[in-house]
Amino acid sequence: MILTDTRERSRFFKFALVGTLGAVIDFGVMNLLSHWILELPLVYAGTISFVCAVISNFTWNRYWTYPESRSRPLLNQLGMFFLVNAAGVAIRIPILHYMEPPLLRFVERTFHTTYLTAEFYAKNLTLAVAVGIVMLWNFFVNRYWTYNDIDDLS
Repeated sequence: MILTDTRERSRFFKFALVGTLGAVIDFGVMNLLSHWILELPLVYAGTISFVCAVISNFTWNRYWTYPESRSRPLLNQLGMFFLVNAAGVAIRIPILHYMEPPLLRFVERTFHTTYLTAEFYAKNLTLAVAVGIVMLWNFFVNRYWTYNDIDDLS
């Protein structure tokens, strides 16, 4: 497996940290644009925030996670990275749509809690699962496609 290599584990950890920063940027920009600065509709604010997060993630991954991966032109590699992340969104949406309702029912029945409390936990658990799955997708596809110009691929 790829993560048995020390260098790959280090890259995975860096990739996860970069992704965390991207999530902060995504939520921060979306909230700034939809609540505090422009009051844009969520679709517009969320699209802009997604693009900002992808650019940040790409920059950090190109120069920190995979500094030895610069044989491709910058815009080519950015386009590849963006496509992988867009596919990640396509994976995330059905997970959020289909997993949340059964989790909500499970939390309500298991913990005998109010609907709002159950909804809070169900949404956050669903998001955590989606983020985990998409992070693995993004890491492995980017590693084998976007950043496959690194010599020490296992």
